[in-house]
Amino acid sequence: MTLDELTALLDAEQARAKGEIDGADTAAALDEAERAFLGKRSVVATVNQSIKGLSPDERPKAGQAVSAYKSAVTDLIEARRAALGDGGGEPVDRLDLTLPGRGVGRGHLHLITQVAQELEEVFLGLGYEVAEGPEVETDFYNFEALNMPPAHPARSMWDTLYVKLGRPEEVVLRTHTSPVQIRVMESRQPPVYTVMPGRCYRRDTLDARHSPVFHQIEGLVVDRGITFGDLAGTIDAFTRAYFGPGHTSRLRPSYFPFTEPSAEFEVTCFVCDGAGCSVCSRTGWLELGGCGMVDPNVFRAVGYDSETYTGFAFGFGLERMAMVRYGVEHIKSFFENDVRFLKQF
Repeated sequence: MTLDELTALLDAEQARAKGEIDGADTAAALDEAERAFLGKRSVVATVNQSIKGLSPDERPKAGQAVSAYKSAVTDLIEARRAALGDGGGEPVDRLDLTLPGRGVGRGHLHLITQVAQELEEVFLGLGYEVAEGPEVETDFYNFEALNMPPAHPARSMWDTLYVKLGRPEEVVLRTHTSPVQIRVMESRQPPVYTVMPGRCYRRDTLDARHSPVFHQIEGLVVDRGITFGDLAGTIDAFTRAYFGPGHTSRLRPSYFPFTEPSAEFEVTCFVCDGAGCSVCSRTGWLELGGCGMVDPNVFRAVGYDSETYTGFAFGFGLERMAMVRYGVEHIKSFFENDVRFLKQF
């Protein structure tokens, strides 16, 4: 290829480049044109190979022609990039003032928080107070004061998460909100009418109904002349207030180390209204929580006279309440932060 042919080829390619670059309407098309006219497979590579066959006097002129071509094409690309706007991005959209506005979505409380507040309102209406306590507790408040001394077999009911503070196995993430009951009784003399909502932790394997992190609400009543009948009446009043007048409760004998006698309380099944179905194992009842009369050993731990005062306690999981009331199938739905789930409530 002679010098004249090389120069003519560059001029023709530059003219073609101008047409392609001026027609590029996106940053991607402009990048493609840059690779086509300046890249490794462009006419520049062909010309550079042909320069080797020119005479020593013609080579400088050929190099100048190549430089002029590259400079001209680069200027065309930069000018087009500036015309597209934002340093080579997509064309800037014009603001259409006739389009409807996009409202900012408003958040709301998590379902578990809603359930906790609704339950608090129910018990406030029954004359209770709301108390809270720390989530990191000592072994004394979490176990010993609740009639579970070291090595007591009842401790196996609560798979515990220990914290590396103090002596080994002295500090735990609370396994229930019952330690708040001890703190409330330490801080005052009867009468006591209090509910304690809060987050709890256990070494539970995640399944449809269990989670290592969950929420509870517990209640405590201590006064003169409190009987098991008062407990049953309170549970029934709570059931009707929260679930509606069509639901009733019943108590079934059970065991807890801090209450004696103890019971599990159940409500009529929401699916079959007590007729019996697969959800309630054909019994017509769904278990919600535990309750019982406060054991005298618990009163002795806080300095209460068990001959003068009696009381009852109850507790249940907030996730369980929400699952029963709203038909949630898996407890992990409350912790996944899936907006599609949260928007339903």
